[in-house]
Amino acid sequence: MAIAKAERLMNLALCLLGTRRPLSKRELRDSIEAYVEAASGPGRAAAASGPGKGMAGSDDSFNRMFERDKDDLRELGLVIETVESLDGEVGYLARRDSNRLPPITLDAEEAAALGLAAKVWQQARLAGAASGALQKLRAAGLPEDVDPYEAHGALEPRIPVHEAAFEPLMLACRDRRPVVFDYRKASAARPEPRHVEPWALECWRGHWYLAGWDRDRGAERVFRLSRITGRVRSRGTGFTAPVPDVVTVRETVASWAGEIADRSARIRLRSGAGYPLRAKATAMRELGDGWDELDIPYGHGLDAWLVEFGPDVVVLEPAELRAGVVDRLRAVAKG
Repeated sequence: MAIAKAERLMNLALCLLGTRRPLSKRELRDSIEAYVEAASGPGRAAAASGPGKGMAGSDDSFNRMFERDKDDLRELGLVIETVESLDGEVGYLARRDSNRLPPITLDAEEAAALGLAAKVWQQARLAGAASGALQKLRAAGLPEDVDPYEAHGALEPRIPVHEAAFEPLMLACRDRRPVVFDYRKASAARPEPRHVEPWALECWRGHWYLAGWDRDRGAERVFRLSRITGRVRSRGTGFTAPVPDVVTVRETVASWAGEIADRSARIRLRSGAGYPLRAKATAMRELGDGWDELDIPYGHGLDAWLVEFGPDVVVLEPAELRAGVVDRLRAVAKG
């Protein structure tokens, strides 16, 4: 649906930019396929609804669609003029002089930043769009002596996008469209459906997270995409909760992952394993027999992180952290 609307807006913009004289609603309706379908579809039921009723309904449908599209284009920055002819007929056009963008001027550093941004998405379907954007910038006046791909060529930024849920959720965030998906929490044996109004996606430490409004729980939630099972499905239109001006995905995940810690935990760690835990340790002692003892910061979500190290970690204290790790391991064992 979003793609169809974008195509309709593009066709309307091209018609208005390509004409040398104002075009009436009737001419625009006959020139754009989506408007033709909107005008003719209900008209086929005219015989069933009575003389003239089907045609009136089709005209109303087209008029509403056209007015919305015209407002959307103006909101996007297209200058559309309304001109009334001598016989009183209203026409529309978008003069090229009024809609010409200023020249694009990028220095070497700015071009390099764009090149790095394009490289980020090499593993996702956005790779083609990113490359196409750079080609359009080149055609629009990017200096020939500046190669955005070669500048700082030693840097190879990558954001892994392996989860199938990434693209439908990205589109849902863009279009403000609610979704439903099956989600398996780290402490749960089976996934359960979640109805979410998606706000933003963010990558943190190699994993993608979605922040949004959980309709079933009536609260903001953050979901790790790798725990989404099955297909992401759209569910209606419109949000029921306001979208905050700033969505703090990374800060929320950091607090869950123990980054914001006010206590200390003591664990046993197998020698030669768990280097991320060793990097965070405030104290470390060799126990012998292939084990070390570490003191690490303890915050919300540390139990979920420790489970990822499997049999290489044994929690000594506090007792509630040990119990949390054991519960999660039992949930995993149950499948």
